[in-house]
Amino acid sequence: MSALQSIEEVVFKKIHTGNLVYNTCWEDPRCDRGILNFDEHSEIVMLTSAGCNALDYLLDNPKSIDAIDVNPRQNALLDLKKGLFQVGTHQDLYNYFGTGAFDQAKEFYRTNVKSALQADYSREFWDNNIGDYFSGRGVRKSFYWRGSSGTVAWMVRQWLKTQPETERLIQKLFDSQNMTDQQAVYDALEPRFLNRFLSWFLSRHVVQSMLGVPKSQQQMAREKYTDGMAGYVRQCMRQVFTGIPIQDNYFWQLYFFGTYLPGSCPNYLKAENFDTLKSRVDRIATHSMTLSHFLEHNPGKYSHFILLDHQDWLAANNYPALEHEWKLIFENARPGTKILLRSAAPDANFLPKWVPEKLEFDLEAAQWSHNNDRVGTYASTHIARVR
Repeated sequence: MSALQSIEEVVFKKIHTGNLVYNTCWEDPRCDRGILNFDEHSEIVMLTSAGCNALDYLLDNPKSIDAIDVNPRQNALLDLKKGLFQVGTHQDLYNYFGTGAFDQAKEFYRTNVKSALQADYSREFWDNNIGDYFSGRGVRKSFYWRGSSGTVAWMVRQWLKTQPETERLIQKLFDSQNMTDQQAVYDALEPRFLNRFLSWFLSRHVVQSMLGVPKSQQQMAREKYTDGMAGYVRQCMRQVFTGIPIQDNYFWQLYFFGTYLPGSCPNYLKAENFDTLKSRVDRIATHSMTLSHFLEHNPGKYSHFILLDHQDWLAANNYPALEHEWKLIFENARPGTKILLRSAAPDANFLPKWVPEKLEFDLEAAQWSHNNDRVGTYASTHIARVR
């Protein structure tokens, strides 16, 4: 490893071990639920991210969800959402996570929510950050401008304020009522938004690290696109904005505007789902550790593993750990257990050679999910069943 590569790994590790990285999930739970078929017998093991999707999965009435993340701040975020379900109303939840700004956030947390948080770390984290993150004061007025990924979104937003025509086209894009108009607006928007400056900005290692993209995934983009991460982002955005109706794309709406709308938001923020989720939220348990560590200490026969894209990093940086993780997954799986993973690679060739022999991949379901994904930031989706 060169000196530059070593420095870049230190930067990525520093950001990921010292910050809340994800303030919202960037995987589409509608696609996940469409291919994973959760039911009352499902025992799910997943990576936490921001916890939005764990709450979404509860709508399918699974028996249990174990949410695992090596970054305890991500679990603290899910714990805060759980606490609001347990002690608050839908309006209280929406005050925090719908608009991302609530002038009574600190007082309500201390009076009502803090005692509902079971993890000491979660209480400590929100004792120190609840006011800054949710008060609506300062230059970053929304919670969704916080965390490392939110900071990047905020920086892009500040740049857009200097580009009124680009900003106007973005608003027009989200106001589109049919695919013909949507495609025409995006064709006009793309060269303005992904111009030379923003392409340069998005290609910086520190920016990609703040977005949660490790060096290995950045390298995959450079190998496929002549302009690296900028080309990767261009391809992702073109797929989403010219191929999928935008009316309920709350993911990109949040990134551009820093807030949700009542009619365009994750399922956990919709009033009609509040009572159902409130009655089931205790089925989610959070664990601040690696997936392998969790399986070593919590053996079972789980029905689903949702791995996001973390195996890209393992494949590039710690291959023995990747092999050990798969060994533990198979030891703790039922016949027929479903495994979902995403990747910045176009295929799953990074898996240990012996792993596909134990799996039956559903290429049709994976392609359906990839084509309908409202986020569109991964090069491939893989869904497999344990033989």
